[in-house]
Amino acid sequence: MPKTIVVSLLGTQLDFVGKSNDRWQRWRPNVSLCAQQDWVVDELHLIHEPRSQRLASQVAEDITHISPETQVIPHRWETHDPWDFEEMYAQLYDFCQQLTFEEDADYYFHITTGTHVAQICIFLLTESRIFPGKLVQSSPLKGDERFMGQCRFIDLDLSKYDQLASRFAEHHLSGESFLKQGIETQNAQFNTMIEQIEKVAIRSKAPILLTGPTGAGKSQLASRIYQLKKLRDQVSGRFISVNCATLRGDSAMSALFGHVKGAFTGAQSQRDGFLKSADKGTLFLDEIGELGADEQAMLLSAIETKAFYPVGSDSPVSSDFQLIAGTHRNLAQLSQEGRFREDLLARINLWTYALPGLKDRREDIAPNIDYELKAYEKAEGKRVTFNKEAYQHFMHFALSDHAIWQGNFRDLNAAITRMGTLANGARISLEDVKAEIERLNGQWASAKSNNGNIATSRVKDYVNEPEKNIDRFDLPQLDYVLNICSESKSMAAAGRYLFNISRTQKSSCNDSARLGKYLEKYGLRWADFS
Repeated sequence: MPKTIVVSLLGTQLDFVGKSNDRWQRWRPNVSLCAQQDWVVDELHLIHEPRSQRLASQVAEDITHISPETQVIPHRWETHDPWDFEEMYAQLYDFCQQLTFEEDADYYFHITTGTHVAQICIFLLTESRIFPGKLVQSSPLKGDERFMGQCRFIDLDLSKYDQLASRFAEHHLSGESFLKQGIETQNAQFNTMIEQIEKVAIRSKAPILLTGPTGAGKSQLASRIYQLKKLRDQVSGRFISVNCATLRGDSAMSALFGHVKGAFTGAQSQRDGFLKSADKGTLFLDEIGELGADEQAMLLSAIETKAFYPVGSDSPVSSDFQLIAGTHRNLAQLSQEGRFREDLLARINLWTYALPGLKDRREDIAPNIDYELKAYEKAEGKRVTFNKEAYQHFMHFALSDHAIWQGNFRDLNAAITRMGTLANGARISLEDVKAEIERLNGQWASAKSNNGNIATSRVKDYVNEPEKNIDRFDLPQLDYVLNICSESKSMAAAGRYLFNISRTQKSSCNDSARLGKYLEKYGLRWADFS
């Protein structure tokens, strides 16, 4: 049988009862611990302070009397303040480091004696396995068995407790499931991402950046992050959602940061602005890449200092909000082109998560269809389902390469809504599905043609009848170049971005000239984009 070794603190109050014979009728934690009939303590390491030497000797003597098998090993230490957490943890940590742990022994830390601070430290040391054992808790009983008392053993490896492990798993899953709106997603990469987002959401107030194509669910996820934090009492303010693409000109500053009365023509009253409205809550700035340079600068300052100046005010306004930003653009590219502040990107880029589109999560289409059917029932008060043949036909299409899901989950939501509305009775038929597939194919026709190397709308904007004049091989590249040119402030900026590798391999380079020659090949000039 392995040895049973217990570490315990001397209870200066509970272990003290004097030397009279009636001490054998009174419960004493360390003596009673060693008096258990069905549990023998082979070694008791008794920790005490020098001023309690006599009490420690008395307890050791009584233990030897009632349990000769127990070897009491005293350890003297001196504390200045037993209620000081830092000191107590350091003392107990050092004790555990100095103790030699035998491989074939069972170790227990007695958590009944000592200050509450010491008990907390014992728990932490055992839970972290710095003390590689279990906890033992002793307590008195009533009547004649009071002296013997009882012991309870606590193994902090929660996986050994089925009920606790189940509750922990349910609690952990509930956070992830909440963020996924209860959808049983199967995509492993997406599930791993949501698992980390749940940890970040409840442990951090740092900005979060959500990227991904339009319709991938950035707005919904941002809202769920806020709601999860609110359920955990981590935020008390509101969730403010702003689409930055709708903020233009002078009104953008006022909308974000507010203004004082008389700040400009038409400012007849004070306005708080979105940042102030999100105080103690969460601010979601969707399409943050659309903000102007001035708004970016003030936003950076507001994130770092939790304060900003409303338009027309000389006094700062404070707002403690968590920022969640969303974008479908490549902010790093915009930063290289000088269209997005590098320091702002660095500030919001601590936790960045790229949400995949629906076509990259085809295994999640089925559970999302179930979710959309339930959402339709809740919104319309009408329960709708597919008949078997219709469901199989729709799933075959949804999982095929023909379904490009250009609008991602928005397309799926719209498809279910249309089929549910047009269905006769409460069943979506095969005819309903075929009609919807035809509608989706028509909606995606232009995008599909692009994938087939047919001239895109951007090329058609600048080149007459490109299908007749340009090889299909060249069309995708030309379309890409034209997009960069249209989004760049100057010819040089577009050239630097397009020739980012080859330009570094030249002793001298003229990006504008190279780009000009490429455009001239197709009868185009930079002035066409100005």
